[in-house]
Formats: sequence, C-alpha cells, structure tokens
Amino acid sequence: MSARKYRLQVEGMTCIACERHVETALNSIGAKDVDVNFRSGEAVFELPEHIGIEKVKEAVNKAHYKAGEAEAIHPQDEGNDDYDFIIIGSGGAAFSAAIKAVEYGAKVAMIERGTIGGTCVNVGCIPSKTLLRSAEIYYFAKNNPFLGLNTSAGPVDWKKLMEQKDELVKELRQQKYVDLIDEYGFELIQGEAKFVNEKTVEVNGNKITAKRFLIATGASPLIPDIPGLKDVNYLTSTSLLELKELPKRLAVIGSGYIGLELGQLFHHLGVEVTLMQRSPKILKEYDPEISEAVEKALTEQGIHVIAGAAFERVEQNGDIIQIHVTVHGEKKIIEAEQLLVATGRKPNTEALNLQAANVEVGSRGEVIVDDYLRTTNPRIYAAGDVTMGPQFVYVAAYQGGIAADNAIGGLEKKVNLDIVPAVTFTNPAIATVGLTEKQAKERGYEVRTSVLPLDAVPKALVNRETTGVFKLVADAKTFKVLGVHLVAENAGDVIYAAALAVKFGLTVEDLRECLAPYLTMAEGLKLVALTFDKDVKKLSCCAG
Repeated sequence: MSARKYRLQVEGMTCIACERHVETALNSIGAKDVDVNFRSGEAVFELPEHIGIEKVKEAVNKAHYKAGEAEAIHPQDEGNDDYDFIIIGSGGAAFSAAIKAVEYGAKVAMIERGTIGGTCVNVGCIPSKTLLRSAEIYYFAKNNPFLGLNTSAGPVDWKKLMEQKDELVKELRQQKYVDLIDEYGFELIQGEAKFVNEKTVEVNGNKITAKRFLIATGASPLIPDIPGLKDVNYLTSTSLLELKELPKRLAVIGSGYIGLELGQLFHHLGVEVTLMQRSPKILKEYDPEISEAVEKALTEQGIHVIAGAAFERVEQNGDIIQIHVTVHGEKKIIEAEQLLVATGRKPNTEALNLQAANVEVGSRGEVIVDDYLRTTNPRIYAAGDVTMGPQFVYVAAYQGGIAADNAIGGLEKKVNLDIVPAVTFTNPAIATVGLTEKQAKERGYEVRTSVLPLDAVPKALVNRETTGVFKLVADAKTFKVLGVHLVAENAGDVIYAAALAVKFGLTVEDLRECLAPYLTMAEGLKLVALTFDKDVKKLSCCAG
C-alpha cells in the first residue's frame, strides 16, 4: 500500500509528554513513522492513501491539541527515533537528568563507557572523605591537645583501610546508582558513545538516535607540561587512592582543594608530605585571611609548603622521584617515593566527536552552554564538570535536573550559580560562599569586612583548636551580607547557614539578632557579625 509523507502544524504542545500524546493519536488512526517535535510545533508522519488528512487533524484535536496547516513532503526512509533522551555519562548530572526525564514520561537511555556512578562515588568524594576521616582519627590519637589524656596509635593497616573504603564505595554505587536504573525504568548501554550526526551516536558499532541528548561525561585529572613528568610513575587523585602501601614521602604538585585534602590525608597517616605550587600563596582565589590561616594550620601540623615554585624538570632515580624547582631564585630538589599531580581537571570530550553534532567546545575542551544548558546544537544539552563550571557533585546534579526540565519538560529554566557554597575537607576545614572582598569591590560595591580569629570563638577554645578565622563581607551602605568565608572545624556544616544568609539577602543586623547556640562553631557567624563594631573578646559568654 503506497503512502505519502506530511508535515502538520500542531499548537498546544509544551513538553515531550505532549509529543508522545500526539504520536499516540496519530498512530491510532494508522499513521506511520511519526516524529513529533513540541519545540517546532509540528508532526511529520507517513499516511496510507486511504486515510485523509482531515482524519489526522480530527485525531489531533481529540487529543486536546489544535491541528494547523498540513503540507505533503517527499517520503524519507528515516524512522522514529530510538529514544526521547540519550544521556552520555552516568554520574551525578546524568542520574539527576535521567530520573527527571523519566518522570516526564520520556524513553531514556544512559550510555557509560566505564564504571557506573561517575567521579564522586567511585574515585572522588566518597572514597577520599572516608579516608580523610580515618586519617583524622589516627592523627588526633597521636596528637591530642588535652593534658591528662595519654592516647596513642599503632601502625596503620593501609590494606584494611582500603578494603573498608572499597566496600563503602561498592555499597553506595549499588544503592545510589545501579539500583535506580531498574527503579526508574531507563536503559543502560555499556560502551563509548561517538556522535555520527546531530541526532545519532554510535556505540559498540550500533547507531542510536534520539530527539534530545545530554552530555554529562565529567572531567579527569589534568597533567601539566613539565619536562620529564611523563617519564616518571606519577599519581593522580584517582591512582593515589589505589596505592597498595603508604610511601614514606609524598610530594604534591598543586595545592588546590584536591592537593590539600589528599596531602593532609597522607600526612595524618604518618607520611612526610611536601606541597608545591606555582602561585605565591595557596588558595590564591580566596581572601588573604583565609589562605594565610590555612597555610599556618598546615605548617603547624608539619606539612612542608613551598609557594612560588617554578618547576624545571622531574626525574626518576631508582625508587626516588626528584622534582627540580626554583623558588625565589634558589634551585631546590624535592625527593619523594611518590608524586601526586593535582593541578586541576580537564573535560572528558575528546572521544565524543562533537564536531559531527555541531557542538562547539572552548579552549580547554569544555562544552559551551548557554543559560539554559543548551549547546550550540539545540537538540543537545550539557551539564556537570564537562562544562567546567564549579566542580561539585551537587552542582552537577542541579544542572542535570535543569537540563531535563528544559530538554524534556519544555521549560525555560535558567541555571543560577550565583550562590555556590564550597568546602575543602581539610582539618581545619575551609568553607566559602558568596563574594570575596576583592570580587565585591570589582563589582562596584563599597565594602565593609569583619574578621574574627578562631580563638575568639568559644567552641574553638574548648576544643583547643584555635588556628582559623571567620570573615564576613558586607555592603557598606545596606550591610547586606555578600560573602562568608571561614577556616574552622566543621566549617562545611556552618556554611549552609551562611549560604542562606547570602542567598536571601540577610543583613549583618539579621545575623546579630538571631540566637546562636552556645559552644557551636556556627556561633562564629553571629560573633563575626558583632565584630563589625564590638570587640567580642570583651563580651561575656553568649552576650550580644
């Protein structure tokens, strides 16, 4: 039976669920190869000659949409898309998007070339933080600050620590990722995806089509171009957490949050650690009071910090790695059994063949997106670390949900990353939200700041851990809180309250008037607000 192909304008569609409703209506009257697009407001389909176009319009109208003009087009061989939504990657952004898309009624496939779960659960947040906690306990057993407590710690059984870490990773990967695939009913395809054209990827030799795509392939360690580095057995944040035994000495190139956390982790377990960096101070993007407090804490603990280093070359000399550096004109050689390279991350885009899909990337290979997470191909979205935004799993999950809302739900949600709390899980921890003093001035604010040393916070005094600081950045005219930054125990727990203050425009006076529980680190928020015009060291306990 011969058939003709038509394009029909359809009004009233707002999301991918509408597409499916219209597709069902057309299939019910005998239409074939139906392709509906709510964004363009049209349906393309083949119609047997014995079925008139008026019957098609009637079916669309009965489905509670409005059929418009129809035009006959030349028949094509292409069929329906295999999926409504294909997600490349399986981390935080990917799963957030998949769950949201399924809730909209979409047919979803997720493509993963490696281990399900992405960076956070497998080689990032989960394994590093559980090991950080174990290292803290070990360190404090050997270095407790209380007279009369004779604590000690025996040798570290690294193998058992690693086994316990691996068990936790396996458990959470199963519960929070693998089990959700069947729970929500989307399909997992194991293999590497490569774009063939704007709506087709190839996986394991098979071509798969979709109406929409999400690129959520994450990022991986960036290796700097230092002479000799590629010829030595250096470690990354991934391979460091798979070491079979602890080294005696660890050198770290880079002192961002990854270098600081992992360097201190190994130091707390008894390894001699040297942190090296090119910039003249650690955490160069932070306010100076923060970076100075962190460097002081690390130095007090016995970690060697070398700032302003120019890396000349790296050499392997037997079991020893030698890092040749120049610091303030003086040549030095740093020796260690292991070398961690922690100089940032790069987006995982090389294997995607994005040019075939007309998706543009930036200078670092990152996928370029607009405020709605659309790439330069309106069919394709991107979310998470592959866009090189803030490298946090909670940001990736937030973006993944918005990408699904826009790509599948038909919404026009903009990403808002103005208020992103950040935590580095060192001891003391580092937490920040909002604008630094420098950023606030660059944006034209007249700024007032308040700085409170940690020895003015009662909780720090009773804990006998007083190296740290609270800093509050405010608008000098309105006293609206613009930023909060701190170095303290439990800083990560405190920063959520600070994030609410910044997000909802609270003032310094609001913080002063809010009751703060005594002997909590969060009390430091109130005290740093009081410090604008009072010397809190001259106040009685709990006095405001």
